[in-house]
Amino acid sequence: MCGRFDQSQTARYYASVFGWADALYDSAADPLYNVAPGTYRPLMHIQDGVRRVDDVFWSYRAKWAEGKVPICVNARMDKLANRYWAPLLKKGRAVVAAEGWYEWTGEKGHKQPWHIHRKDGQPLFMLAIGNFGTLDAQRAEHRAEAGFVLVTDDAAEGMLDIHDRRPVVLSAEDAALWLDPAISPEQAIELARQSALKPDQFEWHKVSPMLNRAGSDGPQVALPLED
Repeated sequence: MCGRFDQSQTARYYASVFGWADALYDSAADPLYNVAPGTYRPLMHIQDGVRRVDDVFWSYRAKWAEGKVPICVNARMDKLANRYWAPLLKKGRAVVAAEGWYEWTGEKGHKQPWHIHRKDGQPLFMLAIGNFGTLDAQRAEHRAEAGFVLVTDDAAEGMLDIHDRRPVVLSAEDAALWLDPAISPEQAIELARQSALKPDQFEWHKVSPMLNRAGSDGPQVALPLED
């Protein structure tokens, strides 16, 4: 899964690296080292043929599912074709750029956070799906209806010591294909399965337990923790 991530560069920086310097921006979110669910974060998507970088609420629940389905922050890749996620997979594919994501090991009360990132230092382009309609997302009761979730998959060999699931990360080129409305939902799922970056392209280090508090931020929360 992914319950926090490091998005400590600006939205314009990530869009430039992605090759989207000409995108339409509607983002005022500040860079954060410790992004938590329930916040508005910049993500890249295509709406009505226009490349957009918008601040979107990280959490989602369909309006019809209130009282039936919990609010989600992730969606399993093997469930994307089901009734719940299929509409978002068809019209709401997105990419969240970040420096890394966090996972925890250890027992409750003694959880150790880890920062997971690319070995080459390049940004991660994490796959997401969301609802980018015209819902009144400013009203608290509607925020999760106009939100997004990160796509996750089983953690492959080499990452299981950290967690059994991980966000699906693609190269910039493959992530751009994921966004292309010309490819079908079935093709998008196959792309995600075949092109996800492998475990040997990542590395991780322990970080300070101060990360455990959602309000903690700053470069110190992402620095390697000395043993």
